[in-house]
Parts: sequence; structure tokens; C-alpha cells
Amino acid sequence: MSSVKAKVKSILISQPQPTGKCPYAVIKKKYNLKIDYRPFIHVEEISSIEFREQRISILNHDAVIFTSKHAMDHYFGMCEKLRIKVPDYTKYFCVSEAIAHYLQNFITFRKRKVFTGEQTFASLIPVMEKHSDSKFIYPCSDVLKNRVNKSLLESNLNYTMAQMYKVACSDLSDLADVKYDVLVFFSPTGIKSLFENFPDFVQGETRLAIFGPTTVKSVEDHGLRVDIKVPNKNAPSMSMALDQYIKEANKRRR
Repeated sequence: MSSVKAKVKSILISQPQPTGKCPYAVIKKKYNLKIDYRPFIHVEEISSIEFREQRISILNHDAVIFTSKHAMDHYFGMCEKLRIKVPDYTKYFCVSEAIAHYLQNFITFRKRKVFTGEQTFASLIPVMEKHSDSKFIYPCSDVLKNRVNKSLLESNLNYTMAQMYKVACSDLSDLADVKYDVLVFFSPTGIKSLFENFPDFVQGETRLAIFGPTTVKSVEDHGLRVDIKVPNKNAPSMSMALDQYIKEANKRRR
């Protein structure tokens, strides 16, 4: 945890503002904070030519793995670009119920063709292993394609990682003179965007709240200090970790 003692008055979360009920809104009201949302990265489509360069045939696969709505959008979008009709026998393996529900935007939903995990990729592996005779295609970004997926690697499944979109750094030049007490990051690409936009970034008393071990490593590789590391034994979620940290920091400085 951070050695910085300053009171927290403002937070920038490097994601789009959530819709519906939001735990950050509760924190904002509870501690009378300024909380802003700004995506540090965005998703871009790739062309059909770029996809073809991977020499992957979508129709050679009878099962699709979905871990995000972005992946689903770009999978069906690529099929449309390539003028491919997804066969009715295709099976869909979704990491969560919410992502499975999103399928209704693209197909006639039949539960016998849709299988779900319990929020994590690892929980989806046993479900897929019951269909070990299938050939799986995993639509993903350039970032995910270049990252080792341990759960898939250790399975005996027949799968293909297919890049169907790319993650790019957003233009944050308008934030050059804006200061926040806490910056919240969820991915190494967010850290990459921070330094692409602000190559001379100096942390000083700015606290960094970081989710996930790969993001933590990226922060440390850049010589920065991780003040709030999530998940931890007392806080499995970012909102919970922020609540606990702010409670202590602001109590000290009243």
C-alpha cells in the first residue's frame, strides 16, 4: 500500500462510465469526491484483408469462444464482411451469462447451442472439454492473441486464436493539465496509453490503483509505484479496494 498520506479528493477511472447501478457512484457520494471516467484505450476493427492474412477459415470451426461483447461484435461483423453465413449448428461458449444474453442480437437464441462459464475463462474450460471433438475459434484482439492463455494452453482442445479487432491508445491530450489524486487502471494497454500520451509522466503524490498482476507488472516495469493493488485478500474488487483506501486516507487528513 501507498506511503503517500494525502487526502483523496479526485479519481480518474480509465474506463467508460458504467451504466445502471455503479459502486463508484456510492463511493463518490460517501466521500464527496470528484470521480471522472475516461477510456485510455479503444477498440478498432480490422479489414477483411488483414483478417485473411492470418489464413484462418471461420467455417472450419464449429464452435466459437466469446469472452467479451467486443469480440462478439467483431466476429459477426467479420462474417458479414466476408459474406459468410454462420452455420446453424455452430455452438457458442460464453464466459458469462451476460455475454451469452448478448448473442440474441445476432442469432436465434437456442440454449442447446449456448454454453456459459462463471465469469472466468478457467471456469469455461470444463464446459468446452465436454465438446472435445469440436474445433473452437476464439475471436480476440491483437493484445489477447499475443498473450499466452494458460487455461487454453493446458487443455487438449483444438482451438484457433483469431484476431478480429485491435486495441489502440486513445488521444488524451486534453488531460495534459488535469491532475487527479488517484488514477485507476485495469490493463497493461492502459499503462501503455498513459506513456504514449504523457511520456514525461511523473507520479509524485498521485496514487495508482491497479487491477490484475499483468497490469501491476506493467506499472512496475515503468518504474512507477503501485499504491492500491487489486484483487487483494481484503478486497476482491476495485470499488471495494478504493473504499477501504479512501476511508483510511481521508480519516487521517481530516
